Amino acid sequence: MSAAPPDNDVLWARGIVKSQHGTPALRGVSLAVREGEVLAVTGPRGSGKSTLLGCLSAQLPVDEGEIWFHSSPVHTLGRLGREKLRRERFGWVGSEPHLVPELTARENTALPLLLAGTGHRAAYTAASEWLERLDVADCAARRPAELTQAQRQRIAVARALAPLPRVVFADDPGAPLHREEREQVLRILASAARSHNLTMLLATHDPEPAGQADRTLTLIDGRIAGPASSTAGPAAGTTIAGATGSTATGSTAVTAAR
Repeated sequence: MSAAPPDNDVLWARGIVKSQHGTPALRGVSLAVREGEVLAVTGPRGSGKSTLLGCLSAQLPVDEGEIWFHSSPVHTLGRLGREKLRRERFGWVGSEPHLVPELTARENTALPLLLAGTGHRAAYTAASEWLERLDVADCAARRPAELTQAQRQRIAVARALAPLPRVVFADDPGAPLHREEREQVLRILASAARSHNLTMLLATHDPEPAGQADRTLTLIDGRIAGPASSTAGPAAGTTIAGATGSTATGSTAVTAAR
C-alpha cells in the first residue's frame, strides 16, 4: 500500500478497477480532488460515471486500487465502516429522489441531521432553510406522494445539503427536471459548495451542467480520456489522471452538502 495522499486532497484514488455484473465499468481510474473543488465527471451513458461516484462515495467496494478520504483509506473499510463514512461525511443526490414516503418534506430533509444526533429544533430549522433555498418551502408539510417529481428532486437536494457534509456526490441530479429547473438546482449545488467550502463531484452526460464546475474530466469506457480541463473560476493546483495509476498535475480551482 502506498503512503497517504497529500492533506489538501479530500479524495484521492489510484488504479480503481470495478466490474458490474461481470462487465468492466472502471479500468484503472486515478484522480485527486481538492478541498472545496466542484468537479464534473462527464461522458456518454455507460462510460462508468455512476460506478466511479459509487466507489468514491464508499457505496461500492473496489475490485482493485486505492481510495483515500483525507488521510484515511476507504478501500480497506468493511461494510459498517463504509456506512459510517457515508452517514457522517458524505452527501448523495441521485437521479431519483428516493424520499421516505411516510415523512413530510421537512422531515425527509431533517432526517440525516437527526440520525447524526442533531437536536430536533436545529435539524428542522436547517431543513426549513434549505427547502426555502430550493424554492419548495411550501411543500414542507406535504408527503412525497402529494408532490411532483421536480418537487421531490428539489427536496432530495435539500436533504443532501442540510447536514453540510464534507463531500457531496451528485449523480445526474438534474435528470428529472426541465432545463430551467435543472440549471437552477445545479447553480444552487455549486453555490452551496463554494459558500461552505465543501467539495462536490457531479456526474452528468450533459455538457451544459458541467459549466457549473471548476474542472471537468471525461470518462470513456471506464477510463479517463485525457487531462482534466478547468472550466470556471480561479485555480488552485490539482492532481488528476489517467488509466493505470499514473498521475498528472493540472491547475484548477476552488470551493454544498448532504
